[in-house]
Amino acid sequence: MIDRTNVAALIPCYFEAKRIREVAARVKEQLDRVLVVDDGSTDETESEARSAGVEVMRHTVNQGKGAAIKTGLRNLAERPGVDYVLILDGDGQHAPEEIPRFLAAANEAGAPMLVGNRMSDTRKMPFVRKMTNRLMSSQISKVCGQSVPDTQCGFRMIHRELLPAMVAIETTKFDYETEQLVVASRRGCRIDAVPISTIYGDEKSKIHPVRDTIRFIEMMNRFKREARK
Repeated sequence: MIDRTNVAALIPCYFEAKRIREVAARVKEQLDRVLVVDDGSTDETESEARSAGVEVMRHTVNQGKGAAIKTGLRNLAERPGVDYVLILDGDGQHAPEEIPRFLAAANEAGAPMLVGNRMSDTRKMPFVRKMTNRLMSSQISKVCGQSVPDTQCGFRMIHRELLPAMVAIETTKFDYETEQLVVASRRGCRIDAVPISTIYGDEKSKIHPVRDTIRFIEMMNRFKREARK
C-alpha cells in the first residue's frame, strides 16, 4: 500500500524564497517526509524552506536542477521505508494537493515511474510552450518506445528500485529530467501518466532558450547514436 508514510517528497529549487515556504508546507500536509534541495541560492530560499518545518540540503554553488535532484535522490535512497520518491518544483507550478493522484495511480497500476500530464487541458498553457511540449514529447516518446504525453513535466514519482539508475545519470541541467525517462524506458519500465492541473503565475522560467535547446538537440542526437549501436 502506497501512502503518505512510504513516499518521500523531493523539492529541488533555486531562488525560490518567495514561494518555497508555502509550497513546502502544503507538501508536508500530504506526505510525512519532505526534503528541499536548495541549488546554491543566495537569497533566503534555504531559511524560508526551513521555516516550513521540512528538511533542507543546500549546494554551496549552483550546479543545475538535475544535480539538485540527484543530491536528493542519493540521500533518500539510503533511507529505509521509502518506496517512492515524489519530485515537484518549488515555484508553485505543481499543486501539492494533487499528490494523492500519484499515490492512487501507484496503488492501482504499480508503475515504477509516474509523470504528471498537463496536456489533456492546455487552455491555461502559453501557446508557444504548448506547441514545444507537444513536439518534444512526441520526439522523446519515440526514443522511449512508449507514450509519455508530457515529457517536460517535472511533477513525477519514481520507485526506489530505479533510484540508483537515476543517480548514475551524468547530465546535471534541465535535460536530466528527459534522460530519466529514457533510462527508465531502456530498463523496461512502464511510465504511467497522471493527470494534473496546468498552473502558470508570474514565475520566470530558468530554462535558457538557446543554450538548453542546443543541449536538448545534442542529447537527442546522442540517444539516436546509442539506439543504432
